[in-house]
Amino acid sequence: MTVKPITKIIFLSVLLSIGILLVVLSCALFHNYHPLYVIAVFLVAPIPNAIFSNLNANYQSDFLSDSAPNGNPFKDFGEFVTGIFVFSGLVLPIVFWHVQLIVFWSMIMSLSGGFIVYASIILFSMFFHMSDDDEGFDF
Repeated sequence: MTVKPITKIIFLSVLLSIGILLVVLSCALFHNYHPLYVIAVFLVAPIPNAIFSNLNANYQSDFLSDSAPNGNPFKDFGEFVTGIFVFSGLVLPIVFWHVQLIVFWSMIMSLSGGFIVYASIILFSMFFHMSDDDEGFDF
């Protein structure tokens, strides 16, 4: 049984809205705006990966060429910076709770909202990822 793409999009949009709603509620219920910084990290996180994955590198290196002969250092750097943003977005509520900027339940709501948002992003990439062999053409 195959699921239609519109059903996938509706499911992912509901999941994403629940995650953002939890982050916003962690601010509104406890009268503190600091968990909103997590949403800023959500917005900034995919930008380095989007920029650096499109750069083509004519990079020929003799160092460690056995492990990655066709490696693209720009793409690797973009994925590294994206990973830093994702990790900081998940850890930021814990740091705010540790320095007592937010209360415990606000941290829990913000963390669960962050996990749901990042899970929806991963599910989006899994649902709509096409391999190079299957481009949708049936010749």
